[in-house]
Amino acid sequence: MTITEQHIDKLLIPILEQVSDPEIPVLSIMDMGVVRSAIIENGVAKIEITPTYSGCPAMDVIGDDIKKALKEAGYESEIDLILSPAWTTDWITPKGRKALENYGIAAPLEAEADKDALLGNKKIVKCTNCGSTNTRLVSQFGSTACKAQFQCNDCQEPFDYFKCLK
Repeated sequence: MTITEQHIDKLLIPILEQVSDPEIPVLSIMDMGVVRSAIIENGVAKIEITPTYSGCPAMDVIGDDIKKALKEAGYESEIDLILSPAWTTDWITPKGRKALENYGIAAPLEAEADKDALLGNKKIVKCTNCGSTNTRLVSQFGSTACKAQFQCNDCQEPFDYFKCLK
């Protein structure tokens, strides 16, 4: 699912692109796909956001950061948390996936490939340092619940892998 033009007021896009994900600061909330809609109604910016997973602790910070950015741009705002449909890693933009990898976090694979990688059935998670797929799962959980910890067998560097969520 992607956001259509009618769900985002073009005046709000540059403001929301400046709001970073607090757990992955190289990604904007737009690149993460957590902004479901953003409209201006009677001078108030109304933003709907979806958490990356139920109970995500970053959502309060994201809401506060959105309000701050909009206030600095001269807008009053209302933030609503939308739980359905649930966020999936498909909503991460291509720009966001590239930013993840440049930051040292392997972008999510498709669902079946993700299972194979997390169960150790296939070596398909690419090292963000050298590009090798000769990698191994170190831990199902990385620095956050949505990431797993891998290590490259070639260059020996550890790195996070952003798990596929569908």
